Amino acid sequence: MKKFKLTTNKQSILLKPQPYLGVKGLIFFISLMGMFIPLSIDLYLPAMPSMIDYFHTTATLINLTLIAFYIFFAIGIIIFGPLSDKYGRKPILIFGLVLYIIGSIACALSATVYQLILFRVMQALGAGDVMAISTALVKDCFSGKLKSKVLAVVQAMGVIAPMLAPIVGAAILQVAEWRETFWVLAVIGVFTLISGLLFQETLSTEECYNGTLRGSLIRLLVVGKNAGFSLFLFIAAVLAAPYMTYIAMSSYIYENYFALNAQTYSYFFAVNSAFAILGPILYIRSIGRLTPRHFTWWCFIVAIFSGIGVLLLGKYSPWIFLLSYLPFTLVEGAIRPFSTNILLDQQNGDVGSASSLINAVHTILGSIGMGLGSLDWINLIHGLGIIIITSVIIAVLFFIILLHSKIEIKGLE
Repeated sequence: MKKFKLTTNKQSILLKPQPYLGVKGLIFFISLMGMFIPLSIDLYLPAMPSMIDYFHTTATLINLTLIAFYIFFAIGIIIFGPLSDKYGRKPILIFGLVLYIIGSIACALSATVYQLILFRVMQALGAGDVMAISTALVKDCFSGKLKSKVLAVVQAMGVIAPMLAPIVGAAILQVAEWRETFWVLAVIGVFTLISGLLFQETLSTEECYNGTLRGSLIRLLVVGKNAGFSLFLFIAAVLAAPYMTYIAMSSYIYENYFALNAQTYSYFFAVNSAFAILGPILYIRSIGRLTPRHFTWWCFIVAIFSGIGVLLLGKYSPWIFLLSYLPFTLVEGAIRPFSTNILLDQQNGDVGSASSLINAVHTILGSIGMGLGSLDWINLIHGLGIIIITSVIIAVLFFIILLHSKIEIKGLE
């Protein structure tokens, strides 16, 4: 399969032919796949407090539908990314989409909370497959400065999902119940599957890993042994923990602590998600103005002040809580495309494995954040502030270690 090289404004793009999707269609397709994780989590957040009564269960078990999803989402990423290096992006992607659709339908039909947890696992494995492929396609198809911009655009598009999902979820609750949220996810999965069937493979036979199935999974260890890759990945991904803590805590904070209804909560959640759009924009505008090191330090400074604000002021009103947390949302939205671009540049091959590790580590640390958010905090807002501050301190310490080591990282001048 021939590679085409297009040059625009000194930015290069390496693109495999997409006769049905085209360049813009490909970017939209990648963005749509990137929306799977926020849609699968945020759409039913407003229903979580009411689901406790519906299933006659506890908040811990309802939260387990989130935590289990996030853990097996990471497992799906780890498994299917390397497999796409061996068998190609398209067949692995189609399998993941079918699995996601079946899991979503099964969730909608669940009779008990335990069935819901089980089928969320199936849904999560499919979503992990899709996420791993979406990141790999950016590396397959784009290069240079344009790759940075595509990553930022995909990140910004992904923000639309968590911005609208809780509003749509709350609106669904006005006329139906939580089950309909999973039917909506199944329909989105079907639409993406149709787009996936139009997608043309981006990995030629010559580029596929020709070793054994076991060997393709072992490639994860090969990528992970790159000390610079792994250390910088951890530094960036540790900030995912407090962000996912907020996801797990937010409905309880707004609906129980501040006594807002589900619809009003969805508006507060949407404002925070909308603000995340500024993160990728901030990253794009910083290119050429701030060195990567300076950009990283500014992210840490903003994040630590946000954590202090949440801890000291967040309890006084829902608006003060929101305004205190917004700066951290900005940082999380900026550092994800920034770090992903640098991490992908560390690998010339094993792109699927690298994509798996990038998404899996973010997911694993995010699931830890969800678990921490489910602890029996005396004050949930204080707990969130403590988690933000602790995570930033950990990231700063490891960044200092990285800067004073002999490890070299491409693009982190």
